[in-house]
Amino acid sequence: MNSKKELIIGFIVGIIANTFGTLLYIIIFSDLGIVETFNAAVQQGHIGSILALGAILNLIAFFGFLRIKRDQRAKGVMLATLVTALVILLYKVLF
Repeated sequence: MNSKKELIIGFIVGIIANTFGTLLYIIIFSDLGIVETFNAAVQQGHIGSILALGAILNLIAFFGFLRIKRDQRAKGVMLATLVTALVILLYKVLF
C-alpha cells in the first residue's frame, strides 16, 4: 500500500483514539454530562489536561501498529499525538 495512505490512516486512527479516550475519561470520571464537563473544563482551564489524558489510548494504537509491522500507521498515530500536544500548547499559551 502507498506509504502516504498508511500515514494518513494512522493519523485518523490517532485522532479517533484521542477523541474516544477523552470521551471515555469524561464518562468514567465525571458526574456531569459530556457537554457540561467540557464547558466546565474550558472555564476552569483544564481542557488541556483532559485532552492529554485522552491521548493515552494513542499508546495502544501506536504499539498495536508496531506489533503488526505497520510502521507508517504507527508514525501517523505519533503525528496525531504531536498535533494534539501542539493544540494543547497553543491553548495554554493563547488562553
